[in-house]
Parts: sequence; structure tokens; C-alpha cells
Amino acid sequence: MAYRLTRVLMKHADPQTRQYRYYELVMAAFVTVLICSNLIGPAKIAQIDLPYFGAVSFGAGVLFFPISYVFGDILTEVYGYARARKVIWAGFAGLAFASFMAAVVVALPPAPFWNNQAAYEIAFGSTWRIVLASMVAYFCGEFVNSYVLAKMKILTAGKWLWTRTIGSTIFGEAVDSSLFYPLAFYGSGIIPNDKLPLVMLSQFVIKVGVEVVFTPLTYKIVSALKRAEREDYYDRGTDFTPFSLKT
Repeated sequence: MAYRLTRVLMKHADPQTRQYRYYELVMAAFVTVLICSNLIGPAKIAQIDLPYFGAVSFGAGVLFFPISYVFGDILTEVYGYARARKVIWAGFAGLAFASFMAAVVVALPPAPFWNNQAAYEIAFGSTWRIVLASMVAYFCGEFVNSYVLAKMKILTAGKWLWTRTIGSTIFGEAVDSSLFYPLAFYGSGIIPNDKLPLVMLSQFVIKVGVEVVFTPLTYKIVSALKRAEREDYYDRGTDFTPFSLKT
């Protein structure tokens, strides 16, 4: 009876009245991965040879950006949509500030004896079109990911976690990729317009593949957090508007 009561309290606990031990740490990890994958990774185009596929080129950041979706899944699964929404906004603010700071630093006139301006511009001098496209795609994709996972958790009665983590990522990454590449590159000449669908598809497959690979680790982290926090939140009656910071 005591065990059942604990489970009921975990499922229906009000996050406004709870104090969590690891919520802030997961938030910090999420924001760190997001900013690093958006500022460090995109500057390098990598290429690897895959069996049956041949040479595949991709922005290096694509290997790490999906990890932010893993953290988004963990946040929604354990703490609920409202807490995840707060983290998504924190990530958005962090990404906006990092992009603004990069633009200011790149624009500052270099000292006469400093000869690395060109390299610095390549690494951190993303155009505002790409920055804005990245922020719009991130905002929409993360909220779709969190919303789908929260709804699927109720539909599956908390069972089959893998269906929620992978299913929500499919929807979230589909929105992210379908928004980012046209907004950032359509008509720019950087990527030919007729090649955009192929690039979008390849990036989508890689991102979802990363989520699948990380599924066993996601299971372990979610299980450990639920035990440590004594929380397993279900978003019944949740206001799913993204334009709020209420928890």
C-alpha cells in the first residue's frame, strides 16, 4: 500500500511545490550542449566514408545537437512539460546571447599584430540569416519534441519509454530540419536549392540515429532521476502554450 501511494504521489505531484536535486544540473547540461553544438560544430564540414553509402559530408555540429533532444526528453519525462518549457526558454536565451556576443567580438577591429581575424570569422562569423534560422528551428523543434513526448506518455500510460523518446525526436527533428535549411540556405547559393531536400533528409536521419543510439543511456538516466527525485510527472491538465515560464 505504501509503495502504491508513493507511485500515485509521484505521478500527480505538483512541480510548483517540489524541490529537485538535479533539475538545475540537467538544465545546465542542456544549455551547454545547445550552445556548443550551434557555435562550435557548424564551422567545420566533416566527411566520412560509410559502407554502401560512400562519402558522406555533414556539419560537425550535427553529431552533438541531437543530444539536446535527449536532455529535452529526460526533462519532459521526469519533470513534465512546464519544467522542460522553462529549460527550452533558458536555452533560447543562452543561444541568443552567445550569437550576439559572437557577432560583436567578430566585428571588433583586430589589433595590428593579431593575424587570426580571418580564421576567427570563419569559426564564429555566422550570418544573421543562419543565426535566426537556427533559433527559429530550435524553438519550434524543441517544443514539438516536448509536447509529443508529454502526450505520448499519457497515451502509453508511462510504458514503452523508447517509443516516446524516439517518436518525439522524429517529430521534433523533422520540424527542426524542415525549418532550418530552407530559412538558412534557400536562394543563398551556399547550398543549391535542388540539393536542399537531400541535405535535410540526411541531417534528419543522422539526428534521429543519434537519439536511437543514446536510447539505452536515456533509459538509465531517466530511471536514476525518477528514483532520486521521487518524481514521474504526467502532464494531465497542463497548459501547453510555449509562451509561458510558469511551472
